[in-house]
Amino acid sequence: MKSQSTIFVAFLYFCIMLKIIDRYIIKTFFGPFLFIFSVLFFIFIVNIIWIQLSQFMGKGLSYFEIIKLLFYLGVSVISLVMPLTILLASIMTFGELGERYELAALKAAGTSLTRTMMPLFFVAIFLSILLFFFSNNIIPDFQRKAKNMLYNIAATKPALNFTPGQFIDQIPGYLVKFDKVYGENATELEGVFIHKKAYAFENQQSILAKKGRFVKAANKNFLKLELYNGYIFEDMVSNQNLSSRAKQPDQAIKFDTLVSHFDISEIIKKAIDDEKITDDYRFQTYNELDKTITTTIKDSRLSFKNINTDLISQTNNYIVYIDQTKSKDKIAPQFDLSKIQQKKKNEALLSAYQKLENLRLTAEQKDSEIQPIVKYYSKVVMYQQRIVAYSVTCVIFFLIGASLGSIIRKGGMGLPVIIAIVIFIIFYVLNLSVENIAWNGTVDPYLAAWLPNMLLLPFGTWLTYKALTDSQLFDVEKYKALFKPIISKFIKNKEHKRYQ
Repeated sequence: MKSQSTIFVAFLYFCIMLKIIDRYIIKTFFGPFLFIFSVLFFIFIVNIIWIQLSQFMGKGLSYFEIIKLLFYLGVSVISLVMPLTILLASIMTFGELGERYELAALKAAGTSLTRTMMPLFFVAIFLSILLFFFSNNIIPDFQRKAKNMLYNIAATKPALNFTPGQFIDQIPGYLVKFDKVYGENATELEGVFIHKKAYAFENQQSILAKKGRFVKAANKNFLKLELYNGYIFEDMVSNQNLSSRAKQPDQAIKFDTLVSHFDISEIIKKAIDDEKITDDYRFQTYNELDKTITTTIKDSRLSFKNINTDLISQTNNYIVYIDQTKSKDKIAPQFDLSKIQQKKKNEALLSAYQKLENLRLTAEQKDSEIQPIVKYYSKVVMYQQRIVAYSVTCVIFFLIGASLGSIIRKGGMGLPVIIAIVIFIIFYVLNLSVENIAWNGTVDPYLAAWLPNMLLLPFGTWLTYKALTDSQLFDVEKYKALFKPIISKFIKNKEHKRYQ
């Protein structure tokens, strides 16, 4: 908290010490910045709504609850929205300054491009620090709230998982159907049918009731259902032969009120798993993730040791003998295949093949056990490192955007937007690519988290150098002149007929 206050005071002091031209440049920057940030945040949120909304609409949730949940899930997109916003806003700002010849006027007045970029460079640093604190403190809290809200929805409103008029098997061990689900919280039922799943040799039970309603249970992992005016049909056929079953009379028990409890812990778990926010590391700060990484490494080493022990224990005694032999001399074979009968030889080869095949299958099985361990470790490390990496991306994107804007000298939503989107797509594809590679264990997750920044930083530095040296990087005429000797060889020189 003290560090945040210090940063805020330093930013206020920076704003007070600014000159008129610096304030003008910052004002020019924040106009498109706020607009672009709002538009991009809305676009990313719409993408989440498009994916998630079908799970909640028409199931009894209020619009406020839906919006609140989607907002909790969508806050994490700010870590991607902020760098892209800075990239677009910086391109548009310096593009407009160049298009209105204000950069040329500042240069003529003795103000270099470096001095012109300096106030926005500090603003970009401030925004990157702000993004770090937001990603480190606020996003984990919102992820936790989203998980708790999903749990409460699944636990307190289980009727939301049922569609009226259809047979549903979501309750483990039961098949149910409700003719009608109504009420303020969708807890009132009509035409209830419940069938307990059982094998042919087990007792059979079905329940029919005219009405029913869901009641809040003391334990959220259980669904409490009160049924009214119905029948219980049972066939007691367990541990009986076929002739006894044929003589067993059907039992029908009429009831006025029946209270049943159903275990819905699997439904709750699935509702949370579908949102992919079950990993506790997403609810932790940077420092807390250090402890999680240490624990993960310790657990992983123990798991790898157990896997290694299992593999070694399945090798034959001859392999163990080879491993334990300290002599460097060549180990003599246990028997000579050329001196035994063909039948015995085939049996020995078949036995060796079967042992090798078993080892191969065991190795493949152990590999499937190793992959989740490696993937989880990589996910935790990359999530932690990206808290800082995305903040650094803001500064890199500013260097790229400011340099491109001063070189292109075009404002508005045309060419600058296209270039910014192309750069961001490259960055996003790099992020996804290194993420998948790190999850497979091919690349160290620390390197994978920083690799996109490491590739874009030289590009941003080169663009900044070109901008400071007034490079005509996007001058079409320059490239035409460069390729003119080559193009002229393929084009005939057309002269007017009267000069021929």
